[in-house]
Amino acid sequence: MSEENQVAAEEQEVQAVLQIQRIYIKDVSFEAPNLPTIFQQEWKPQLKFDLSTETTALAEDLYEICLNVSVETTLEDSGDLAFICEVKQAGVFTISGLDDMQMTHCLTSKCPEMLFPYARELVSSLVNRGTFPALNLSPVNFDALFMEYLQRQQEQAAEAESNNEVH
Repeated sequence: MSEENQVAAEEQEVQAVLQIQRIYIKDVSFEAPNLPTIFQQEWKPQLKFDLSTETTALAEDLYEICLNVSVETTLEDSGDLAFICEVKQAGVFTISGLDDMQMTHCLTSKCPEMLFPYARELVSSLVNRGTFPALNLSPVNFDALFMEYLQRQQEQAAEAESNNEVH
């Protein structure tokens, strides 16, 4: 019976854990330098959307993930800046029981995927408060971005290997 308990305890130790400890706004900025004159122009916006993540290990199995969202909107005809909205949506996560690849996927895809709805809502709210037309960011497929990252890593490794063979 004690062997069964020991096996059960070992199985529990290797179970994957992903828990949200806290989700918060780390930084937010909204700038609309050409108000109110920007509203006198025809609204033909051009959006520039940037997305990035930062990971900080806080303690064993405890990580802060920060999702950085930046939206810059200019008017197509004049090129005038309508607004810049920057949000750093962060969260603290407990993550354990994963191998290296699973951990990388979790930190760069799963955690940012959980943070994105919060950042998306905050961007929408800030743009609305600036009295601009509604801006609803499209969902982001973080798994596809992760797969693209892996593919680029493989291509770079293959390229480096072929360069070493030539020399």
